[in-house]
Amino acid sequence: MRLVFSGSWFDKDGLWEARIRRLHKFESLEDLEHVDFGFLLISYGFSSQTLGIKVKASEYPRLVFLELDEPSPFVKHEDSLNLRLLSSSFDEKNYTEAVKKVKEFIAEGTIYQLNLTCKFDFEMSGKPIDLFLRYYKSQPVPYAFFLDLEDFYLVCGSMELFLEKRGKKVVSKPIKGTAQSREELLKSQKDRAENLMITDMVRNDLSRVALRCSVKVEELFSVEEFRTLFQMHSTVSAQTEENVKNILMATFPPASVVGAPKRKAVELIDLLEPHPRDYYCGCAGFVFGGDFTLCVLIRTAIGSGNKLSYYAGAGIVWDSLPEKEWREVLLKTKAFCETLMA
Repeated sequence: MRLVFSGSWFDKDGLWEARIRRLHKFESLEDLEHVDFGFLLISYGFSSQTLGIKVKASEYPRLVFLELDEPSPFVKHEDSLNLRLLSSSFDEKNYTEAVKKVKEFIAEGTIYQLNLTCKFDFEMSGKPIDLFLRYYKSQPVPYAFFLDLEDFYLVCGSMELFLEKRGKKVVSKPIKGTAQSREELLKSQKDRAENLMITDMVRNDLSRVALRCSVKVEELFSVEEFRTLFQMHSTVSAQTEENVKNILMATFPPASVVGAPKRKAVELIDLLEPHPRDYYCGCAGFVFGGDFTLCVLIRTAIGSGNKLSYYAGAGIVWDSLPEKEWREVLLKTKAFCETLMA
């Protein structure tokens, strides 16, 4: 077992590694109340517990907690690697048809927004750690990590902060809006409306655990540049005296990867998507005492042996253009597919 991660999790440079002392597979967040320093992994399937809704799931454990030793710098040069696309859960025709169905639900007033994802299955020649190193090199992001639990592994290139708690302050930075240029994103009324909708959801989620009148939108429509794309995020904060269990019960799954209203969006996602999301769209990160930093598991691949799956999605609203949403899904896979390049 091993955990390698970007130093930016702890405001450091480079890549780091922490030895795993013990692995716990939990059934409930109640079990987190007595942990100290470690790494937490939560499957999207845990939505069934927080929302009381059945969702597609596989054999992966829903809650994993790793007890860790102190991290140390990690140095390794990646070896040769190749990926071959085998299949996807949607093709362009099926995805655009699903987008049209989402728009029908929006027209009926059932939902206002929904995140529709696609699963891409690959065959890999090479080692998973080398895939992570190539992926991180192609697009450095603040919440990157490689986790190998022997039965399966995750390669994460997330740039989205789900929740960070320091003392009484908790912060969330939902991402909504993706484009190939800053100007395109800033001019997009669709992306701004979608971002505002999700930001309001995060405000509502945090208000369930916040001290009175403490929820604030600190930043709205901020655009950040990454190597292969631009992303729009907002920042919501609150003061709270609740622990990690109660905060997650109030906020999981992350609003940005489901839709509005949350419960109905999750129900429709399970209806429309032919694949289980597994850890994709769940969360992961470090817990230390009462504080924690958790990212949204986007830009994430899940694998076993030489087979792995990568996921990408797009937020659908009333004025979404089905073909454009499919192009956004493909854009989000660009950094991952660049791992094929020498």
